[in-house]
Amino acid sequence: MAPRPSQWAIPVGVCLGVPLGLYVVFLLLGAFPFFQRHFLYAHRLNTLFWHDLNRPEYWGFARNQVTPFTLTTVDGETIYAWHILPLLTYLKHEEKLHAQKPGFSSDITKTESFRLLKDDPEARLVISFHGNTGHIAQGLRPDSYHTLTDSSRYHVLAIDYRGFGKSTGTPSEVGLIQDGAAAVDWAMHVAGIPASRIVIMGQSLGTAVTSGVAEHFAMQGIEFAGVMLIAGFSDLPTLLSSYAAAGFIPVLSPIRLIPPLLRFFQKFIVDKWKSADRLAHVVSLTRTRLRLSFIHAKDDLEIPCHESDALFRSAAGVTTNGSVDETSFSSWKEQRSLRREDGTFVAIVNSEPDIVIRQELVPYGGHNGIMLSSAVSLAVMRSFGFDAS
Repeated sequence: MAPRPSQWAIPVGVCLGVPLGLYVVFLLLGAFPFFQRHFLYAHRLNTLFWHDLNRPEYWGFARNQVTPFTLTTVDGETIYAWHILPLLTYLKHEEKLHAQKPGFSSDITKTESFRLLKDDPEARLVISFHGNTGHIAQGLRPDSYHTLTDSSRYHVLAIDYRGFGKSTGTPSEVGLIQDGAAAVDWAMHVAGIPASRIVIMGQSLGTAVTSGVAEHFAMQGIEFAGVMLIAGFSDLPTLLSSYAAAGFIPVLSPIRLIPPLLRFFQKFIVDKWKSADRLAHVVSLTRTRLRLSFIHAKDDLEIPCHESDALFRSAAGVTTNGSVDETSFSSWKEQRSLRREDGTFVAIVNSEPDIVIRQELVPYGGHNGIMLSSAVSLAVMRSFGFDAS
């Protein structure tokens, strides 16, 4: 008589087999660029069905504090953007701003908010590049703009990359860098803000865009007031070997213990996003001044904080002119670090001509909430030179 199968065999088999099967399907689909980019950028996952981006007051902004508009990239895509006024500036011109027609502007150069940016010889601008998924106002993004504009004199320019929100096109590595470059070109050539009064800042995926944009302009001899990477990563193939979407959905980490298989699937990654290499190039091209900041939360469950270590190592390593090898870099960095009792730290490297590379690990904030951290606001201040005695 055949042995009777355990009553748990089928349920256990289903519980193990279904997730494994779905994961295999995910890997196979991810080998195709179309599906891979949808998985990576998640640009179609947004709240446009019930949120009107042309009514920023919904997110707590004053009437006409935010001007929605579009700009055009070199390859003809239309990029949706917000120009956000600092409240201190808004308060002084509240009456005129109230008289302005609210909502989307087909010609932002004719608005009072644009005039306040362009005509102010001391105006400082933060260009913000958000992470993947959603749109310009999804999740904590509006709160991060509030953090920067509610008690400072910084203007903020935020964009939706191609394929995100109301922007046209399909996302790709080359395309997103073009989108970021278009935002900077608009700031410098339309709004008339010199690069010395612009900080470019990115979070998560936005750090890769920031690195690409910084390199793009560094090769033209253009240096920004600051370059900030918050919750960044060194390159995409390396990140995906440990990345967990939403903090718990693994990508390539389940096959990390099988290096040949991991390398096989990494070959199929279309957009490499080699930020570490790009930042090293930016440092090597610096001729006048560079303020490069890395900020990461210790409790980031999506992108592990050691990714910022890799970025710092790549950028700071350039300043040593090869005198510090890979094995001795950790001790070299330790000599330039201030460690705290909670396991966080600040590492600072100074180099000629006027280069400051700063890495900060903060205890809390996770992957997205870190954008509301005072560490971010302080890094912007340092970029603009407000820490100078």
